[in-house]
Order: sequence, then structure tokens, then C-alpha cells
Amino acid sequence: MDVTRGGEKPARVVIPDDYAGARLDGALAELTGLSRSRLHELIAEGAVTRAGRPVKKSLAAHAGWVIDISYPLPPVPLQPSESPDPTVLHIDDDVVVIDKPPELAVHPAPGWDGPTVLSSLHKAGITLSDLGPEDRRGVVHRLDVGTSGVMVLARSDRAYQALKAAFHDREVEKIYHALVQGYPSPSSGTIDAPVGRHPTSSWRFAVVRDGKNAVTHYDTLEVFPGATLVEVHLETGRTHQIRVHFQAERHPLVGDSLYGADPRFAASLGLTRQWLHAKVLSFVHPGTLQRLRVESEYPEDLAHALQVLDPD
Repeated sequence: MDVTRGGEKPARVVIPDDYAGARLDGALAELTGLSRSRLHELIAEGAVTRAGRPVKKSLAAHAGWVIDISYPLPPVPLQPSESPDPTVLHIDDDVVVIDKPPELAVHPAPGWDGPTVLSSLHKAGITLSDLGPEDRRGVVHRLDVGTSGVMVLARSDRAYQALKAAFHDREVEKIYHALVQGYPSPSSGTIDAPVGRHPTSSWRFAVVRDGKNAVTHYDTLEVFPGATLVEVHLETGRTHQIRVHFQAERHPLVGDSLYGADPRFAASLGLTRQWLHAKVLSFVHPGTLQRLRVESEYPEDLAHALQVLDPD
């Protein structure tokens, strides 16, 4: 899951899981920063290859494919080196539960050279399980960059296996709080709509007929001028599920410009990211076999936005 660059050497791109099924030219454009027109030129010249053979631009990308591009790519700008470290909410021999700051990616990814949850934990001397892909050992679920809150990582192999199974079997309780534009109707309900890749934008997701089953339950917590704070219970865990489902309901998350939110409204609240926070995570502890419930408080920027909306 990386883009390797070096001087005038060909670029090597490994297709990450999230890009599986996307058109190859669109995936490569997003992962490398090259325009589609330039990629089409390189593909036509035979300069884009997989296993030594030229590829076609209309191919569907597969996770793990290694693509070589015989063209020096521009350097990727480094992300800010100073980012807050995650706060440890619970730790034992099997798991570590953290409060993830929005500035951190969970693990290395194309175009991201800044700090990650994994690098921060390594720096703090917190070891994780050796199971999982090489660049995300111990990772059993993820939060987007720009989303804050509680998440768990496996420290032992038995914890990795148990938690991966629990997430797969929907046995983990995941509660998010989100501030959405407008007023959802009904005020409490369920959004049941399949989510898949956007038909024209490979880096976004959308409600699409042939997408994966996705179910989001929500309840209104508080109503503000122009926005509603909702509690969200995820039945499934698709990429960008909450963001996509509320956009489809015409109530995008405040600050979520990728999914149609009004940037002026976010700016008036001092927000530079989507108002989305992983509030609660509850799961059966793989060692004690007792349910562990961990909660995270709102970070300063999200709390400030609510204060602006309701200064009293």
C-alpha cells in the first residue's frame, strides 16, 4: 500500500484495498497525482506495466497489484511533522484502545508521509500483534483521516484474530456522533442503502445499486440553528458509510466538503474537517471474555463548533 519513488527511477505503485474495483487509470491518478490525460499518454506508450506487461486504462484495479510507471513522479509534499499523539484510553497485554486525533492516518498510505497511529504507538514503545498486512500489523479497523475518536488495536495474536472476527460478524458496537446540515426527517430512523465507489470519482463513494449492503441507524440528540447533532449506530462498516448515507439524505456532515457540505457554514464554526467523532466502542475482550466499553470525549474543535451554535 505505497508509492515508491526515487530520482529518475520508475515509480512503483501498490494498489490498496480501498481502490479494488476502481478503473485503473482513475486509481493511479489519485495515488500518484498525475492527471488522467498524462496517464493515458503513458499507458499508450507502454510505460505503465504490471508484471512487465503493458496495462489497459479501462482495467479494473485489484488490491495488491504492483504497477510500474516509467516516468519520474513529482515528490509528494510531506504532511506536517507535528501532530498530536493518540491518547491511550485502555491498555493491557491483548489490546490498546486509543483516542485518535483527526490529524493522524491510522497507517501509511499513498500520498501520506506524515505521522500515523502506528508510528506514534511505536514511538511510545507500545507493541502490536505481528498479524496482518506488513504496513498495518495489529490494525483490526480504521477511522478516516479527519475523523477523531475511539479505536482499538490488537497487541496479541489472539486479540487480532478475535477482533477481526468480531468486526466481520458485526459483534462490535460502534457509536458515532455527527453534526449534519439541516434537520433529518424522521428525527430518528434507519438508512438502508448500498454503498460502493462513485461512478465517476474513484476516490469517493456513493449510494449505488450494485454497492455493498450498508445500514446506518441514527437518533437526534440536539437541534441547532441550521444543523442537527445525531447519534449513529453502525450495523455495517463500509468506507465513508456515515458520510455517504447522510449526503444521500441531503444532510451532509458539517465540514464534509468532499460530500457536498457548505464550506461557508463550516468556516463560521471554525471547522476545517467533517464533524464526525467515534464516541463509543464496545467489544468482548479477547482475554477476559467480558465486554469492554470505552468512550471518547469531543476534541476541542468539535466542542467549539457546538458552542458557537449554542453559546448559552
